[in-house]
Amino acid sequence: MKKILLGIALALGMSSAATAAGGGFPIDKAPNRVTDQAALQRGAKIFVNYCLNCHSAAFMRYNRLRDIGLEDKEIQKYFTFATDKIGDTMKASINAREAKDWFGATPPDLTVIARSRAGHGYNGADYIYTLLRTYYRDGTKATGWNNKVFPSIAMPHPLWQLQGEQKPVIKEVESHGHTTEIVTGWEQVKPGTMSKAEYDDAVGDLVAYLQWMGEPAQTKRVRVGVWVLIFLSVFTLIAWRLNAAYWKDVK
Repeated sequence: MKKILLGIALALGMSSAATAAGGGFPIDKAPNRVTDQAALQRGAKIFVNYCLNCHSAAFMRYNRLRDIGLEDKEIQKYFTFATDKIGDTMKASINAREAKDWFGATPPDLTVIARSRAGHGYNGADYIYTLLRTYYRDGTKATGWNNKVFPSIAMPHPLWQLQGEQKPVIKEVESHGHTTEIVTGWEQVKPGTMSKAEYDDAVGDLVAYLQWMGEPAQTKRVRVGVWVLIFLSVFTLIAWRLNAAYWKDVK
């Protein structure tokens, strides 16, 4: 199971140049759920069960999940492993030395992965959302998997049990004497435990959690920023009227 669930960041941890070279495949817009506590909780469960096997989130503590509406008892029961404590950081269950032997490198940390994958015209959440929905079976690859966003991707599909197996529907288009293949859709080869709509929804939740985890205080920061702008606007108005009253008799 650990080998199958080789985590997301082996693919996402590549250079931005490689990301941009993802075959020109269009990046879908990820749903914006970073303020939806129910979605963040569901995403956290997927993260713990499918990503934390191989990848750590070394800058995130379990007790920070209180910020998305979870109580300590829930965190301890559903999110921590047997030896983890509520105040511990999220550490991978895999042995780092074994992981390096198996995969050639230690699986990188995922704490800020959603903040690091942005490209021209899309953010990191969009990239991850599209990547996790465009895996397909490819017998020519050592892992048996390939990806349209990241061709010749190094990791197998981490959520294949949920999505099942699919293959792209290819259409060849000729332009200026060159033939280009474009993906017009996807054909389900083997069903997973979720329907397509359910899987897309689950990936949206996972991406929302990864986005939130990269900056847990972002919603508070935005909220405080709005009040600061309101205060500055009111203060500016008062200062302007005070200035006018002070100088009205000065000639």
